[in-house]
Amino acid sequence: MSMSQRGGWRKNLAKKTSSGLLFIILFLLLVVLGGFIWLLLTGQIVPFQPNSEGASPLSSPSPVLSLAPSPTPGEIVNLANLPSDQGLFVLAVEEGATTHLFAYHPQYLALTRLTAGEWDDITPALSPDHTRLAYASNRNGQWDIYVMEIETGNVSRITNTLTYDANPSWSPDGLWMAYETYIDDNLEIVIQSLSDQSTPIRLTYDPGADYAPAWSPQGRQIAFVSMNSGENEIWLADLDKVEDRFHNLSNNTDSIEEHPVWSPDGTYLAWSGNLNGMRGIYVWDSRQPDVPGRYLEGGDWPAWSPAGDQIAVRFSAPNRQYLTAYRFSDGTLVIPPMGLGGSLQGLLWENIRLSAELPPVYTQAYQITPMPLWNTSLSVAPDLPVGRYKVVPLDDVSAPYPMLHDLVDESFQAMRANLAKEIGWDFLANLENAYVPLTSPAMPDMEGRWLYTGRAFAFNDLPLNAGWLSVIREDFYGQTYWRVYLRCLAQDGSQGKPLDQQPWDFHARFNGDPIGYEHGGLKISSPPQGYWFDFTDFARSYGWQRLPSYSSWRSFYQAIRFNEFAYTDGLDWRSAILEVYPPEMLITPTPFLSPTPTVTPSLTPTITPTITLTPKWTDTPWPTRTATFTKTPTPSITPLPSDMPTPTSVLH
Repeated sequence: MSMSQRGGWRKNLAKKTSSGLLFIILFLLLVVLGGFIWLLLTGQIVPFQPNSEGASPLSSPSPVLSLAPSPTPGEIVNLANLPSDQGLFVLAVEEGATTHLFAYHPQYLALTRLTAGEWDDITPALSPDHTRLAYASNRNGQWDIYVMEIETGNVSRITNTLTYDANPSWSPDGLWMAYETYIDDNLEIVIQSLSDQSTPIRLTYDPGADYAPAWSPQGRQIAFVSMNSGENEIWLADLDKVEDRFHNLSNNTDSIEEHPVWSPDGTYLAWSGNLNGMRGIYVWDSRQPDVPGRYLEGGDWPAWSPAGDQIAVRFSAPNRQYLTAYRFSDGTLVIPPMGLGGSLQGLLWENIRLSAELPPVYTQAYQITPMPLWNTSLSVAPDLPVGRYKVVPLDDVSAPYPMLHDLVDESFQAMRANLAKEIGWDFLANLENAYVPLTSPAMPDMEGRWLYTGRAFAFNDLPLNAGWLSVIREDFYGQTYWRVYLRCLAQDGSQGKPLDQQPWDFHARFNGDPIGYEHGGLKISSPPQGYWFDFTDFARSYGWQRLPSYSSWRSFYQAIRFNEFAYTDGLDWRSAILEVYPPEMLITPTPFLSPTPTVTPSLTPTITPTITLTPKWTDTPWPTRTATFTKTPTPSITPLPSDMPTPTSVLH
């Protein structure tokens, strides 16, 4: 066989071999793909579905709490088969204009309402025998402590005062209850006997607010939040001591600590800390009392699982909150974040048993369909193109342009009317701004300013100077937001709640303190007295979201934007403004001519009254390189004669 023949034979063999390998690979791929499709069709593989926000979970859920498809609201799925070590969540969640208690399990129970009515139920706590829920409610006009029998749903009243009572915590024997109450214009902690109606025993007497007690499972210690040191910190009260009873556990003046909660065996105490906008869970080991609490993971408002091996937390965003959970040993995520419909006002994760057939009181509660807070009604506008809306006037509202987008004006008016009922005065009757037309003098930051869209308003900030409005700073990932509280007209406990946070003083920047100037203000040393209403949460329930401050807010007051709220409805600014204006209007946002003259090509240099970049004169004539010190493209200047007066005499 010649060389050429042998070469051709090798080429043919290689070609046949490669074709055979390609066929085998394709055959194997078809087999694997067919097997996967068969498993998918038989239900042995469940395809991944993103959560409601369109984001995938941060990690795979643990086998302990698998996220099977949640039942529909009110539907119970295999609740009788709920493993004893998993327990149920009990949440106090805002729903529309009220807050109520809900039960929930990711696999066995959808978010199911346990209480209902035209009032608020907050801060639940489970009794040591797991048969009763204590919580705070204003169903009778004032905030008092109530107890609900879990098996029957029957409710009894524990306290009956005109002051604010909330955040109950049971003693391990179930005979006593610690809770926060408003005494002498301050939040304090008292202990009430449940066997008789004796006068509560006062535990704290600090000038700073003391609140959120958590009774240890061993029974001889109560953890709580105190502002005795000037900041919200976690303190421990030793009930066996009279002298030196109180001890500062967190001892961190740079962080805001809240929501202490003991592990089921009492070994660990968890709480939430907020350090410059970074919210995280800290855990303190009672066996090593001198060792500070260690950081676990992000979130706030912790709740231990019944087995004590996981911690559920609230994850807060500027305008929404989520429920998630971590494994205590390593911080691994075990429940992907679940969006909550409203603000969280209490969280438990306990071994609570509910029968497969709920008592009638629960059935009636979860079958209630909440009424919408407002109904949208569009004005007749046949001349408008599809996708465009009118801005309509607001009745009896004072503002430069008292108008709003046709899709949001009913929401604003409903919010205004119900807010007046909650606080006793018409806060939204006078606005700094509502809709701002493009024909107004342009703002320096027009791009992204929601007031131009008709979907925003800015309330009048005069109540801030009058003491009827307080603003609390909240940072989220490098951005500054503000929580707005309104002082209630009735200060008898029938409206609002006491504040447990320190408001921000914007005027501190002008007090001569350089720290106050650099920070754009300072915290007020203690919460203001009286009862206050959370306007930020209330506005969010009507669709109005707070907006972040601009980066220049520390030096420019108008950039703070604490008084500006927008009804974005998921739109970006450009899409929102195109609902009101045609795209051509965005090309020239103002009809006024620019005050700067039209630039025309000219070789004549611009003469300014003061030359700031000219070097000092020497004994030598003016060098031609002077042009390097000026920033305008001027032609070369001929040196001046020696008998001319020096430029120094001209400039000075």
